[in-house]
Amino acid sequence: MMSTPTISKKILSIVGKTNAQYNLIQENDKVLLGLSGGKDSILLATILAHMRAHAPFKFEFKALTVDYGRGGEYEYIIEYCQKLNIPYELYRTDIYKILEDHKREGSVYCSFCSRMRRGALYTKALEGGFNKLALAHHLDDAAESFFMNLTYNGALRSMPPKYKAQNGLGVIRPLIFVRERQIIDFIAHNNIYIAPDCNCPINWLDDDKRPFARAHTKEFLAQLESKNADFFKSLKNAFTHLHANSFCDERFLDEL
Repeated sequence: MMSTPTISKKILSIVGKTNAQYNLIQENDKVLLGLSGGKDSILLATILAHMRAHAPFKFEFKALTVDYGRGGEYEYIIEYCQKLNIPYELYRTDIYKILEDHKREGSVYCSFCSRMRRGALYTKALEGGFNKLALAHHLDDAAESFFMNLTYNGALRSMPPKYKAQNGLGVIRPLIFVRERQIIDFIAHNNIYIAPDCNCPINWLDDDKRPFARAHTKEFLAQLESKNADFFKSLKNAFTHLHANSFCDERFLDEL
């Protein structure tokens, strides 16, 4: 029998402050959690279950896993949610078939897959009457997104703690200031099983066909942090202290 997982006080403090600062989850919210079964979403599921029991406000949430249509390892996710009394649904889709039908030689379909998965989550959230969708992106994800946009897309863009989708659904990222290594420690400390590929379609590709931009960016950031222990602390502060008029976008420049 799996024991109740222990979340470090540091992680709970970070998530609690983030939730309070940005009003991510509030009284009477109905939250749908995108639960892939990877380490990040497993931690977020655990935190939401903890908040449901201890927060000074009432909210409800449900976890949902999007099946891409190629099968996957879901038993451990179902067992974990049962242990923590988390309502759970496995949503079967044809995303993998659509990816295969539309992929082009030499192209990477991560962004296309991500949009379809997000669309599936939106659909189930709206059908179920949820007003918010919770995603498990963390600070390392935000940093990688920022530098990938900077170096590959020519844009200053990252991941906000919250935003409103065009369909009116609120999207929240309670883990946005948690470091990936803290999540890894949580999984290891509690001896939680995670499927080797966490059901991600990218792991079904041959090694020579997988995208390397994120891996290279992760390596680049690790090098920067090795030379500056406070790099991520500084980056987090930069994400919350924007000086838009110090760039060249006409929308933010002073009129002379």
